[in-house]
Amino acid sequence: MNMVHQHKNHHAPSAIVVGGGISGLLAARRLTDAGVNVTVLDQNDYLGGALGAHKVAGLVLDSGAESYATRTPTVTNLVKELGLDDQIVHPNSHGSWLYLPQGARKTPSTGIMGIPGDLSDKSLAGVLGKSGLRRARMDKVLPASVGANAKTLGELVRARMGKKVLDNLVAPVVSGVYSTHPDMLDIDAVIPGLREGLKKHKSLAAASAAIRAQAPAGSQVAGLSGGMHLLIEQLIEKMPAPVRYIPECGVIAVDRDPITNEWVVIRRRSDGEKAASVGADYLVIATDGSTAARLLGPHIKGSSLPNIDPGPEVALVTLVVDQPALNSNPRGTGLLVSEAVTNVRAKALTHATAKWAWVAEEAGKNRHVVRLSYGRGGEQSTFSDVSLDEDQLITLALRDASKLLDVPITAQNLVDADVVRWNGVLPLSTPGYRERVQLFRERAAELDTVCTVGSWAAGSGLAAVVRDTQEQLDQFIAHITQKCASK
Repeated sequence: MNMVHQHKNHHAPSAIVVGGGISGLLAARRLTDAGVNVTVLDQNDYLGGALGAHKVAGLVLDSGAESYATRTPTVTNLVKELGLDDQIVHPNSHGSWLYLPQGARKTPSTGIMGIPGDLSDKSLAGVLGKSGLRRARMDKVLPASVGANAKTLGELVRARMGKKVLDNLVAPVVSGVYSTHPDMLDIDAVIPGLREGLKKHKSLAAASAAIRAQAPAGSQVAGLSGGMHLLIEQLIEKMPAPVRYIPECGVIAVDRDPITNEWVVIRRRSDGEKAASVGADYLVIATDGSTAARLLGPHIKGSSLPNIDPGPEVALVTLVVDQPALNSNPRGTGLLVSEAVTNVRAKALTHATAKWAWVAEEAGKNRHVVRLSYGRGGEQSTFSDVSLDEDQLITLALRDASKLLDVPITAQNLVDADVVRWNGVLPLSTPGYRERVQLFRERAAELDTVCTVGSWAAGSGLAAVVRDTQEQLDQFIAHITQKCASK
């Protein structure tokens, strides 16, 4: 997919964007709109990264993210700018479930990130038990100082509401979103404003409810009819100016001409053959964090480079099955699985044909799409389910889906399946990680002509990535403009 504009402005500044995911393409969009000549390199044979697509049983489905948070208008605004606003859809209202050691329970609908916002909700008794609910309700009478100095989300929830709320509500949700335990998550990175809300409202439940109330009316998430991958197609289609794309191009290293200060990317094609280097005035690194550190590390001054660890590896198993018993949506739009569960290995299940009307329409009568997620942070990869081969994961997913949905789903029901593996797309949110990212970015900025973007720096979720990338590129383009004006 090489596209070079015939009337390229050879006097304009040039930039290389390493990484063709959502951050890289947004960076290219911002740069071309500012008159910069852009080349995008990506190691895959497709663009879009975690907003990819795959075909399963003839259905074109999202292979990564299938929705976005609507608490802020960031992604919705981008969707509208790209002319996709008529395809915005919201999940069906079947609700989600939790899978706990005592079985499946419907998820309480109040609060944020599993933290209940209404402790009078009758459905909590089935999730927490009588003793767990009594402990949770102590939150209302505890001094606001309890948990105020907690560093992790797990520490705060445990102090305010007890272990049952942490294990049965918060941990399954957090694991589904971040692939790690709440004890590993920085409160301020995961739920901005929660700590301030506790001070203001004097209880964690009230703070959680207040944050939930700030979301627009209706669902907290949305998607696109046809799949979130359409966002990538439109980003490419509607670039302000043509961009040169070079897929299947792994970047070995980046170097800098000592005289011209031009960046040179040393690359290798996926077939192992060497390819000519690419040069440009400016460099945008839109890869995962560990790759960004590897490429820029040799150029950053200072003996101690902040440690940017890769996020956990995740495997998504999509099953397309013929099973009329699933027509009743027995577990709503899907389930999040407690770490304490021993009879199921998946951390989450999405019943896509129950969640999205467009998927059900495309699939047809009695046919269902179910997607299971594997891989929790902290697992040793050698012993993780993610290390299983494709056939083994599909067999495991069939077994897990049967238990989670309480409907027999066997190889005889299976029409088609696919396994997609993601490595490093989920950022860490451990205490101190944001400070390390900030320090790394400050060191990279000292190189004067470099910008770093991606989920590793922005945080989890499409909204965070889009917002951060746009902010970083606006600052970078202002810097480029200033440099060009001073020449």
